[in-house]
Amino acid sequence: MNIVEMTADHVIQIAQLERECFSDPWSQNSIASELENPLSYWLVAMAGNVVAGYVGSQTVLGESDMMNLAVRGEFRRQGVARDLVLALIDGLNQRGSHCLTLEVRDSNAPARKLYEKLGFVQVGIRPNYYQHPREDGLILRKEWER
Repeated sequence: MNIVEMTADHVIQIAQLERECFSDPWSQNSIASELENPLSYWLVAMAGNVVAGYVGSQTVLGESDMMNLAVRGEFRRQGVARDLVLALIDGLNQRGSHCLTLEVRDSNAPARKLYEKLGFVQVGIRPNYYQHPREDGLILRKEWER
């Protein structure tokens, strides 16, 4: 598995993975627009020519927000999500960020367990953050020294 920064070559597969993994997926155009956004930093886990997973973030004034994290079904439970998040944190740290915040579905126990293992702590709740199905989003945050 090779983790690289997202390029235009990855956008179509990322959009496909968005549709497979999320009830409110980002459009291909929205993903492509992140390439032009100076606040964005997206990473892709590649297995040969296949996007095995990706993670995206945006940073403002040293504080980063994880937009999406997804792993293709056949690559799950192999550490891809963990490796993506760790690579994201490393890259954000190098870019001057000092924290990462994300929202996760209350019912998404595997993701919550991963984030807990990586040192994220719950700092709040966004009631009805998710719409399909309607569910609260837990706000998790990890801080580090620069």
